[in-house]
Amino acid sequence: MAKAQVNGIEIEYEIWGEDNARSLLLVGGLGVQLTKWSKPLCDAMIARGFKVIVYDNRDVGLSTKHDDWGPADTKAAFAQARAKEKVSAPYTLEDMADDAAGLLDALGIEAAHVIGSSNGGAIAQILAIAAPEKVATLTCVMATSGRRGLQRPEGAAAEWLTRPRNPSGTREGAMDEAVETARINGSPGFPRDEAALRREAGEQYDRSFYPDGNGRHLLASIASGDSRVARLVEIVAPTLVIHGRDDPLIPLPGGEDIKNSIPGAELLVVDGMGHDFPEPFIPEIADAIEKNANKGPA
Repeated sequence: MAKAQVNGIEIEYEIWGEDNARSLLLVGGLGVQLTKWSKPLCDAMIARGFKVIVYDNRDVGLSTKHDDWGPADTKAAFAQARAKEKVSAPYTLEDMADDAAGLLDALGIEAAHVIGSSNGGAIAQILAIAAPEKVATLTCVMATSGRRGLQRPEGAAAEWLTRPRNPSGTREGAMDEAVETARINGSPGFPRDEAALRREAGEQYDRSFYPDGNGRHLLASIASGDSRVARLVEIVAPTLVIHGRDDPLIPLPGGEDIKNSIPGAELLVVDGMGHDFPEPFIPEIADAIEKNANKGPA
């Protein structure tokens, strides 16, 4: 375990792989701890010659928490956003992108290949706009451009998005929720092993159970809105978009719009993939990330 002082807060991070390998920064999504990243994906990228850098975003895991703000009222924030009213939040996605840039500075890394997953894809896009010199290549996985009018989640996935995380507050509740989340948002043709899901959820609960951070991450996304959309054309990093055809949480048009908005971007659509990293698809995904990385500076 290690911490870096970044933008007046502490960021918890870990580095996996050889010191002299190419740097690959993984930016997680809503409430996602660094331990939740797909181990098969990380192992595959290490095997392909990358040094994998994972970290807890602010307000999650072992990084600095914003307790003074209190729980986020995301339903009210969504209503304000629909009415085109200003949404108040303790921080924005732009602040979280600054954290990513600051972490690279703290580690003495001039530029990294960046992968952003889900809401982390939005953070990675902003990083590539605001600090292009730090992003050698960009990969957005199961992410959206944030453009207004794109297809939104429906049914169970929409309800899940604003649902309180593990309201029971118990370890057993966290494990039950992990199974339910995989049922709602996971890859329909490739269900995860329930015992493995429960074990991982228990470990994450023990490391840091902090549901308020998840809500404030969503609040940050709502507050940032679609401000980055008009600037996606400015991204110069070779860009790859990876999206599951069966993603219920961020439907495919969100990924397609990233591809269509960034000059020269490529899109890999994975049949049968939902809002997770199904292990059978890891080799295909890892090969595509490596191919994109090879387009960047040596």
